[in-house]
Parts: sequence; structure tokens; C-alpha cells
Amino acid sequence: MVRMSAEERRESVIRAAVQEFAQGGYHGTSTEAIAKRVGVSQPYLFRLFPGKQAIFLAAATRCLESTRQVFAEASDGLHGEEALDAMGEAYMRLIAEDPAMLQMQLQMYVTVAAAEAAGDHELGELVRAGWLELWDTVRIPLGGDARRVTEFMAKGMLINTLSAMGFPADHRIWDGFADGVGDAAGSAGPAGCRPQ
Repeated sequence: MVRMSAEERRESVIRAAVQEFAQGGYHGTSTEAIAKRVGVSQPYLFRLFPGKQAIFLAAATRCLESTRQVFAEASDGLHGEEALDAMGEAYMRLIAEDPAMLQMQLQMYVTVAAAEAAGDHELGELVRAGWLELWDTVRIPLGGDARRVTEFMAKGMLINTLSAMGFPADHRIWDGFADGVGDAAGSAGPAGCRPQ
């Protein structure tokens, strides 16, 4: 059996943390559950990360970076509506193929709001910085058009909400996304299916 390096084990913890936090949220997820998913002891987990908050920060960072990479790869060499369509469709594939990414995003926003209300701004600063990177990744192929970026991101958040609530692809709630391919983040409805 090949032994994992500390960096490989750390990577395993981040992947497991995304899955666990996506399901249980920050307060509902124990470090024990994360350690169990990875197959390590809690003391070993705390050799890799100083505490639960550090694990959550790493999972949140991964979630934001994965989304940013999806946008960057999809829009590479494209501009305007073509870039919007490609980014939207790639994002819809991401959340369809790995629902934990959407769930982790939603848990991240709730956790940031709770932390900010309690006076802890570290997570909020990290998430805001990650969002700015997402914003800029979308802005570049749109030639810096802030209005179009806002529309794309706003519709993307609506898609996140509707998808999280479980509206099926053929539900009338998606009808507004059928107009103007590229106007919606994904313009494809849930699970990568274009609404008719």
C-alpha cells in the first residue's frame, strides 16, 4: 500500500470537507465526520489544519476556485455572448455533475452571514476576495461590461436558488431563461437541461 504524503492527505481532507460541509453546513458538520470520510484520526486532521474553521476556509476556497476555473476554461478565447453561453453551460454541468459544489456555495453564504453577524470577518473577507476573482473572470471576456457581469452573476444566483429548491427542468419557473441564450448563467436550467 502506497503511503500518502501530508499534502496528498491535506487534499483528501479538503475534498471530504466540501462533501461534509455541503451536506451539514458549518455548525452541523463535525471534524470527526470529516476525519472518518478521509480515514484518518481527528488528531491527525488537526496536524494538517489548526481547527474546524481552517478546514471550512480551505473548502470554501476550493469551491470558489473550482467555479472560477470552470468559467476561465469555458470562456478561453471567447468574447461577449459566446463567452456567456459557454460559461453558463459549463457552470450548469459543474453543479449537475457535482451537486456538492452548489450546496457548498449555499452553505458558505449562510456561514459568512452568521460569522459576520458574530463579528468574525475572516471568512467573509476570503469569500468576498473569491467572488471578486469570479467577477473578474467573467468581466474579462465581456470587455469590462459591469452591467453584463452583474446580470450574469445575478441570474446565476437565481439558478442556484431554484436548483437548490429542486425545481425540475420542465417546470414553468425556468421559462424566463429560455429567452436570450447567454443572458442567464447557464441559460440551461437545472442539471444542464435547456428549458423548452
